[in-house]
Amino acid sequence: MSGVLYQIYPRSFADSNGDGNGDIQGIIDHLDHLEWLGIDGIWLSPVTVSPNADWGYDVADFCAIQPDLGTMEEFDLLIDCARQRDIRVLLDLVPNHTSDQHPWFLDSRSSLAAQQRDWYVWADARADGAVPNNWVSSFGGPAWTLDPATGQYYLHNHLVEQPDLNWWNEDVRKAFDDILEFWIARGVAGFRIDVCNIIIKDAHLRDNPPATEEDDFEAQLFGQRSVYNGNRPEVHQVIQRWRRLAESHDESRVLIGETPVKIDVLADYYGDGADELHLAFNFPFISSTFDAAMRTIVEETETLLPPGAWPAWTGSNHDMSRFATRWANDDPFKARAAIMMLLSLRGTPVLYQGDEIGLGDTEVAHEDMRDPLGVLYWPAYAGRDAMRTPMQWRDTEGGGFCAPGVSPWLPFGDVKACNVEDQHKDPGSMLVLTRDLISLRRHTPDLRTGQYASVGAPQGIWAWRRGEDVLVALNLGDHDAAFEGFSGQILIGTDRRRDAESFSGSVPIRAWEGLVASLRTKGERCKTLRP
Repeated sequence: MSGVLYQIYPRSFADSNGDGNGDIQGIIDHLDHLEWLGIDGIWLSPVTVSPNADWGYDVADFCAIQPDLGTMEEFDLLIDCARQRDIRVLLDLVPNHTSDQHPWFLDSRSSLAAQQRDWYVWADARADGAVPNNWVSSFGGPAWTLDPATGQYYLHNHLVEQPDLNWWNEDVRKAFDDILEFWIARGVAGFRIDVCNIIIKDAHLRDNPPATEEDDFEAQLFGQRSVYNGNRPEVHQVIQRWRRLAESHDESRVLIGETPVKIDVLADYYGDGADELHLAFNFPFISSTFDAAMRTIVEETETLLPPGAWPAWTGSNHDMSRFATRWANDDPFKARAAIMMLLSLRGTPVLYQGDEIGLGDTEVAHEDMRDPLGVLYWPAYAGRDAMRTPMQWRDTEGGGFCAPGVSPWLPFGDVKACNVEDQHKDPGSMLVLTRDLISLRRHTPDLRTGQYASVGAPQGIWAWRRGEDVLVALNLGDHDAAFEGFSGQILIGTDRRRDAESFSGSVPIRAWEGLVASLRTKGERCKTLRP
């Protein structure tokens, strides 16, 4: 878990067959890039069969490959080719819901007496004819849809086309045991578990209470406090079951949770540190502004995680604006500081495709939108397409993503200004900085696994120790500053001209500059703020 993971959105990574969609063969074709970068594992957003109402997150077959992304033979080849490069492959697991086209749901809705009726959450209307309770969908509107054929409502915490499974049903749990075993047998190294915090719902389907002014974003949904449709205590039994299954194999598999919760609740999903998730995504961190106050989130996380637990840090993903835009406001100096932060904290960094070149969000016109959220809420909300646009490999027609003359499924950003090929040639580029930070992390024990300890610093500077010998300092302000009290040598700076620079007693750090340094003496006296 001390390695670096990399999320791939397959439809936007590389198109190998000229249809404008990225595919599995396109991933295979670019494994050399990931090996050169130093990536230890890749997490694939869904590659299983889907009608694409929510672009793969509405699964119609959990054990088959989506035809326009490839074949099972190509998937097996991906596993083998990645393994040859010491890269592990993790899959996206979507256990909360299925597609409404999944055979389970087609059977479930066929009659009140259907064999798989209880595999989903069905309920009668209230006495006054209203929907069963006040729960709302994450996409807006009631989380219930009436099925005229049977006269009951089914629950969908997301799209109408994504009915929620009933995880109180033991047959559902056994079915997912089989799904995990199927992919593990094919060599999959683990799973990122989609919205794992909401799979269990209140057995009595009680109304959620209204949110209060004290409730932050992670605690509420459309004015409700998500008490009964998420974070139920029984969810931990399911995760513990998956952990036992994952560790029952010769080579244990990694479980990563999508956990959009507050930090104190996040800690619960690690269990005792060794019996639930291996990693859990920290949404207060990714949702934060990029400034020195961010240290409080890291310190709180370090304080609350149980002994033996290992944090996970990410700045971008397929649902969240890319950090080069959201954190850095498309400023390359800020983006370089952000990548240094992600790769220097204690924990597992998870990069999203394009982070390594500082790829920002791409504005997508309404007529080009594919995301159902963007289509539904435009212009108030532009959806998630901006962070799902194709990977920019080179400054050519098609961007190296697809052949010249082929229309990609989503439009490109500024390929000339930001692409892999040009940055590969530039020793001062964001790409080379990312590669060198990953290499430094891999070959520096303190930076890879050393403890985190905050260091007192002037306003605007966030500094921390890793282990005994490594100091990280980031100036996350608009003014130059000096950092006092240390002697040593800069191992790597966001300004590469400072690499190998020695310092004694004081280190000048320009606005939005960062450095990783080796301290001159072990246990050097300094003011530390241990979480």
